[in-house]
Amino acid sequence: MASIRTKKWNDPPQPEDGTRIFVARYRPRFLRRGAEHWAEWLKELAPSRELHAAWYGKGTAPISFDEFTRRYLEEMRAQEELVAALAGRIVAGETLTLLCYCADASRCHRTLLKALVEEAVRALRLNR
Repeated sequence: MASIRTKKWNDPPQPEDGTRIFVARYRPRFLRRGAEHWAEWLKELAPSRELHAAWYGKGTAPISFDEFTRRYLEEMRAQEELVAALAGRIVAGETLTLLCYCADASRCHRTLLKALVEEAVRALRLNR
């Protein structure tokens, strides 16, 4: 059954992952080209450079996860078409796995993004 999952970018690929999509702003520096464990890279769905810097406290104190969440969801309003396209792929039967760096999925944008896509899936199914 089609679904959306999340994993850390370097978790070993599994058949149930479906299409693995890297949703981080920055590519792993030490990973050579061609050795990626993902099929697609959608950095448009990652936090902006400014939000990434604010989260990690570059130049100032790190922001809270609540503030990060608010700002990330605001940024994703500009990516509604891309989120809807992912939702359409799931409705069409594809399984997607969103990948990024963060070890703690509960405090990671990939979990927020997963919720946005799931919401878009529900909207698509209601409109059928």
